[in-house]
Amino acid sequence: MYHVEDQHWWYRGMESITRKIINQHIQPKNKIKILDAGCGTGAAMTTYLKDYGEVTGIDLYKQALDFCQKRNAKLLIRASVLDLPLATASFDLVTSFDVLYEKGVMHETKALKEFFRVLTPQGKLLIRLPAYNWLRGSHDEKVHTNRRYTKSLVKDLLTQSGFVVEHASYANTFLFPLAVIKTTQRKNIPTITIGPNHRSWLI
Repeated sequence: MYHVEDQHWWYRGMESITRKIINQHIQPKNKIKILDAGCGTGAAMTTYLKDYGEVTGIDLYKQALDFCQKRNAKLLIRASVLDLPLATASFDLVTSFDVLYEKGVMHETKALKEFFRVLTPQGKLLIRLPAYNWLRGSHDEKVHTNRRYTKSLVKDLLTQSGFVVEHASYANTFLFPLAVIKTTQRKNIPTITIGPNHRSWLI
């Protein structure tokens, strides 16, 4: 993966889509603090994510972090997304691309609650997940896929973790739930107006 991420059409396409999504909510000039949770080989954090601010990468696997260092990534932590060794309310944006579906995660809501915890009151979350179990194939076995998702399932998981989902969409065969409001006061709310007193997430 390290050798193809920079050039392969799929990764380039996902980068373009992700940039457009982030730009709807965050401007590069803002220079925010970003956590790439499950950063893998560091392609996202060392290319387009760095345009928006200071990026910290976290991954469970040493080999992945070694590849990150080859890309000159500096802020790296070896840990699980299920137990982030990070201060509460310390990031403005959390990204998690193709991570929560892995067999090693198992409990997505535990990871989502950790993302919730480390975000600032105005923080945002952007996640990407594979869609539809009927699309499972040999690639899923190679990347240790636990399960694929539907929008309704992801919305339920997010709601259980304290989020309010504003929008969810599909891109190719991957799911982009977007713009979730982080609120410590109310749960299970289908919509909510974004204001200065709410913590908003991109998911």
